[in-house]
Amino acid sequence: MMKYSRYSISLLLVLFLTTTYSFAQRRLRSSENIADCAGSVHIVTPGKYLLQFTGKKGEVNDLENYPSLSDIPEENSLWCSFKAPFNGRFSMDASVRNGLCKMIVFTNETNDICGDVKKGIAEIKRMMINIDQKEFGLSAQVSENYYFPIDLVKGQDIMILFLYEAKKREKLELDIKYEKTELNTEGEAVIAAAEEAETKVVDQRTDLSKPIFKIMIRDAETGDPVIADIVINGLRSMSAFYSGSDFLFNVERSGKFSVQCDAEGYFFADREEPVSSGSEHEMVIWLEPIGAGKSVRLDQIEFQPGTSQLLPSSEPKLRRLKDFLALNSSVKVEIQGHVQEQGDNSFAGQKISEARAKRVMKYLIENGIDKKRLTAKGYGNTAPIYPDPKFAYEEQANRRVEIKIL
Repeated sequence: MMKYSRYSISLLLVLFLTTTYSFAQRRLRSSENIADCAGSVHIVTPGKYLLQFTGKKGEVNDLENYPSLSDIPEENSLWCSFKAPFNGRFSMDASVRNGLCKMIVFTNETNDICGDVKKGIAEIKRMMINIDQKEFGLSAQVSENYYFPIDLVKGQDIMILFLYEAKKREKLELDIKYEKTELNTEGEAVIAAAEEAETKVVDQRTDLSKPIFKIMIRDAETGDPVIADIVINGLRSMSAFYSGSDFLFNVERSGKFSVQCDAEGYFFADREEPVSSGSEHEMVIWLEPIGAGKSVRLDQIEFQPGTSQLLPSSEPKLRRLKDFLALNSSVKVEIQGHVQEQGDNSFAGQKISEARAKRVMKYLIENGIDKKRLTAKGYGNTAPIYPDPKFAYEEQANRRVEIKIL
């Protein structure tokens, strides 16, 4: 039998404790809970939203390096983030139905706004801690509970911390507004002239003789155009925020790009595709209306074959789902798990599909979504997209998660 000296045992113990501590620190730094800065609900586009506090404080003390905030308890927090798609003016209306709420607004110093907050270097742009009304925010009509809006430059991050006075899952109504600004002759930022509300086609082409890249947003049931907000990333000439139903671009260079699409009354939709600068390209994004009994497939939530272990590539879509549910707190959903399996539905396949649905539900609950709004159900291989898959991507499509509105 192998013998260990007292020194060896002590060294092993120190290594074990150090590794455990380091793992715990990494876990805390990477919290996805909406009560923590790193798990903030990302607001992709302006609009009206209904959020819900978690009833708890976060796992990380984000404010520890702000002495001026040491007297403000973070017992029930909710973080929201917004990135300026262009130079503009950020304003908002917020209200809680019962009780009172505090608000602190930060802007970034580096590319990591939560790291800036944690270090205490993010600038506090607005702080409202003595609010005596249920309604408050940022507005040009300044009052005791409304401060001035904030001018942002393209790409700048803003982080908003809401603190509710009681440990309850209180609802928070938000109306986010973002208006484009331009500099006047004196170098001051002023609101730009608004585009016509009826405009559906957004033409960003600079050369009409070059191939067209067209994006169309359509209702999945009727085929009608849907005016939606989209955020494009990946291609420098196109990366920006747009609003419309049909978008026309020139592609200056080949590459891969991604589109995030949001429209009121619809499920979110994301696409990622390569494009070539020398050819015509057309993309149709089909949006599913939100309604009782409606379902949507989340293609990029994927699992290791034969297990309920989520693949790392699933993380962006899980965050997107979490944000969607956080911003639509009146919505209740059934999380449906499916497997890829040959033959009849087996006991093992049924159990794995249930485990997959529960794994997604666990992620959402752990990161601030009320468990009363969620149910999980496994369907085994009873509803495959490809009944007789011939390719790996078809098998992966069968191995999926769907969300159904209850």
